[in-house]
Amino acid sequence: MPRFFSYNIKTFFLVTVVVLLSSCGSKNTTVSYSLPDDLIASPVSSSSTDPELLLIEAEPERCLTEELEALRRSGTWQAQTDLTLHDQSKETSYDFPVVINKQVKAYLDIFQNKQKKTFGRWLARSGKYIPMLQRELREAGLPQDLAYLAMIESGFNQRAYSRAKAVGLWQFIKGTGKQYNLRIDRYVDERRHAEKSTKAAVAFLSDLYANFGDWHLAVAGYNAGAGKIGRGLKRYKVDNFWSLAQHRYLRLETKRYVPKLIAAIIIAKNPEQYGFTNIQYEAPLEYETLRVGPGLSLDAVALICNTNSKEIKKLNQELKTGRTPLNKSHYDVQIPVGKKELAEANLPRLNSVVSTGYKTHVIRKGDTLSKICKRYNINKTTLLKINNLRSSKLVAGKHLRIPYSSARYRLLAKGSKGNIVTDDLVLHTIKPGETISKIADSYNIPPELIVTWNGLKSIHKIRAGQQLALYIVDDSKTLSFTKSPQPSTPSRIIATPSKRNSSMIILAEQKKFSVKEVTPAKSKITWYRVRRGDSLWTIARRFNLSTKQLKTWNKLKSNRIHPGIKLKISNV
Repeated sequence: MPRFFSYNIKTFFLVTVVVLLSSCGSKNTTVSYSLPDDLIASPVSSSSTDPELLLIEAEPERCLTEELEALRRSGTWQAQTDLTLHDQSKETSYDFPVVINKQVKAYLDIFQNKQKKTFGRWLARSGKYIPMLQRELREAGLPQDLAYLAMIESGFNQRAYSRAKAVGLWQFIKGTGKQYNLRIDRYVDERRHAEKSTKAAVAFLSDLYANFGDWHLAVAGYNAGAGKIGRGLKRYKVDNFWSLAQHRYLRLETKRYVPKLIAAIIIAKNPEQYGFTNIQYEAPLEYETLRVGPGLSLDAVALICNTNSKEIKKLNQELKTGRTPLNKSHYDVQIPVGKKELAEANLPRLNSVVSTGYKTHVIRKGDTLSKICKRYNINKTTLLKINNLRSSKLVAGKHLRIPYSSARYRLLAKGSKGNIVTDDLVLHTIKPGETISKIADSYNIPPELIVTWNGLKSIHKIRAGQQLALYIVDDSKTLSFTKSPQPSTPSRIIATPSKRNSSMIILAEQKKFSVKEVTPAKSKITWYRVRRGDSLWTIARRFNLSTKQLKTWNKLKSNRIHPGIKLKISNV
């Protein structure tokens, strides 16, 4: 894996900028299109539990142990060459310096025997990446055989990670990745982007070769760092990798890097000769891009492309959360070739149905309300309300309910404009440029309610990335909000029928909130329809009632309720 090194930094950055400004993507066409603002309502967590996006161990401990043991038995490290290993009837050309010695032979044996299944999988995956990798190397004037460096680094797996926290096809650690302009934050990790990470690796390898003038040393430097290799050459007064490897200066994990690469190149170029037959190579990586707004789920991208989510996630493995970043105004998602026009036509029809679920947090010793709120990206007022807490004091071992938003998507009829349908509590993450007034208008609720619900000091004091809790009820009626004319309750807001399609009914008074359903004229009984995730105590809390009152008015014998039933919430 590449490590951070320090020499001629200014030159490095100049080369990096030039390389990374070049175009990326095979058959990569960009479509500029903005995501409708009302599709962004649910929060984005800092990580994903989706199996299609989880990191995968790059090298099992068993494999490492096998390799190190074989190398310990191989004897002295020398650059002797034995061409009898080659099939003389078939000439093979290499643009990387191939040496056949005891260590290379050890790896040829490992790949053909103990790790044959693993190497076979690597070969199959190589069909997806080798064309793109070789193109980037060729354009930079580097040996195309270096494409197989990604094979021994990650097994051609974009989501591979190592014990040293290196990630991606080329196994960049965070420091080196950022040095070569790879974006790494809570939403995106471009070390997992096939082409962007390849451009960074090409720039890195170019700098290493410029420093050493020898590809064996450059490859060793890719793993150990240029500084480590440079100091070793000076200490032992040697000028090549094999002479340096004879000393104990380099760890065996680093020494193995060069012979492992050489063996991988030899077999990959002559697979049948080494017993690898009937390999089903994957199709080359190709995609188009569609520009969308922040917070769009990859499931939604799959829907507008009329394809499956698995295919879209494979094309966008750098998106750690399964959504486009919230900290950017737009993002170019990768979609299958030939889907551009369809996706562009379907995007305005995309409809998001947002619901809220709850997970449990067990309070641990040392937990504070601030720590928990930061971990789950919710504000203190919301956490206190959801859990019916009156103070910030926490008791270890107790449980807290943590709300989270999820969304499912559908396409509306042609000509329709996509919007958002909400259910009860909605967690809205503020995007750059948004204001409370704009958010309030999107959900058709008064700005004052948003301030009250979230304990905000001012309507103007919000920041991008902050999460707001909106207590919304979705029903079949259409309502809007008007100020109550009653002078005795100046803060009161009541719901009245409207032509606007918001379906939200909220009643708030002096920082207390309750929800009323508008019933036919002259009716004084108020009803509430139970929704998924409701419990008797959460409904009682919402309407400033006790569970005993609800049970009495509705003749309930227990606290058990079911979605769909109606509860009387006023006995007036």
